[in-house]
Amino acid sequence: MTAQRADPSLSPAPWAEVVPQAPYPMTVSDLLAWPDNDRYRYEVVEGVLVRLAGGKPQALFIANRLYLALGSFVAAHGLGETTGADGVYDLDRRGQPNTGLLPDIGFIRADLLPHIDLDQVLTIPPDLAVEIASENQYRPAMARKARRYLDAGTRLVWIVYSRWQQVDVWRPVAPVPTTLGLQDTLNGEHVIPGFSYSVARLFG
Repeated sequence: MTAQRADPSLSPAPWAEVVPQAPYPMTVSDLLAWPDNDRYRYEVVEGVLVRLAGGKPQALFIANRLYLALGSFVAAHGLGETTGADGVYDLDRRGQPNTGLLPDIGFIRADLLPHIDLDQVLTIPPDLAVEIASENQYRPAMARKARRYLDAGTRLVWIVYSRWQQVDVWRPVAPVPTTLGLQDTLNGEHVIPGFSYSVARLFG
């Protein structure tokens, strides 16, 4: 690894803060070895190490509520596996070198599980990626992250905005998301068939 430093003004990850003293470029392996004994979660995007502050109670409760509902449904129907906020998805094989993202919730369909090395980082994109936006993460930045997932092969992305009590639903075939409000229902569509969850219930 070189002693070079990333330029924060050219960050490829506007949804997060560039780590000021991190070496550049970093790999996903470097990310996994990076100390995590502080209040941050870390990702690496195009070799740039970035960090996200830990979530406040509202975001944590939303993430937990959806994780439990989604995980229970997936397990009951044998559809695959869900991952939590520590799940690193290495997108190098999907055209995004030195990029490892950590969705708050991820879903991997059952037919992919036999091909996963359980002792290595995930080298496939999640079929569903869920991001719970913090109060400092706004739509333009989170749209960039959603498109990264879609470009890597993710089939459905949910960006949850607790401040507005809305969820943006991103799909590969649409250039803009569908925004759901309290009167609407999240739907697993063709990715998690049969799963639905009230947006009002999501926000408690």
